[in-house]
Amino acid sequence: MKTRDLTLGALFIALGVLLPVFFHMLGLGKAFLPMHLPVLLAGFFCGPAVGLSVGAVTPLLSAVTTGMPPLMPPIAQLMVVELAVYGLLTGWLYRRLRWGVYPALLTSMLAGRVAYGLFAYFLMPLVGLQRVPVWTPLAYAVGESLPGVVIQLIAVPLVVGLVERSTSVLFTRAGSPER
Repeated sequence: MKTRDLTLGALFIALGVLLPVFFHMLGLGKAFLPMHLPVLLAGFFCGPAVGLSVGAVTPLLSAVTTGMPPLMPPIAQLMVVELAVYGLLTGWLYRRLRWGVYPALLTSMLAGRVAYGLFAYFLMPLVGLQRVPVWTPLAYAVGESLPGVVIQLIAVPLVVGLVERSTSVLFTRAGSPER
C-alpha cells in the first residue's frame, strides 16, 4: 500500500466516525447512513485493500468511541461485514476491473446489504436474539434508509468525478502526463 492510500484511509476512518456524530445530533443518522459515504469513497480512491480495511475498522472504532453503532444488539458487527464489502467491492470493481462509478457503486451497495442480511441471519441466534430474515436489510434500504441510499447515489459519483477531474487538471498543469 502506498503512503497516500494509508493516509487517505485514516482520513476516511476519521470521517466515518465523525460524520455520524453530527447526523445523530440532528436525529438523522439511521436515515442518512453517514458512515457509508467515507467507506464507499475509500474504495473508489484507495482501492480494495484500504476500502476493506476502512469498512471493517470504522464501525468498530465508532462503536467503542461514540457508542454508535451499538455493540449489543450486534449492529456494529453487522456493519463491519456490510461496510467491508462496500469498500472491497468499490475498490476492486472500479480500480481493478475498471467498471464505471455507478455500476461499481450499485453492485457494492447491493452486495453489502446482502452480506449484512446473511450475517444477521446466522449471527442473531448465536447471541440469543431472534433470527433476522436475509431480505430485511434490503427492505430497510428501500424503506427507512432510502434518503441515505439516494445521497450515496448522488454524492459518491459527484465526489469521485470532481476529484478525478481536479487531479487530472493538476497533473496536466504540472507538466505530468494526464491520468
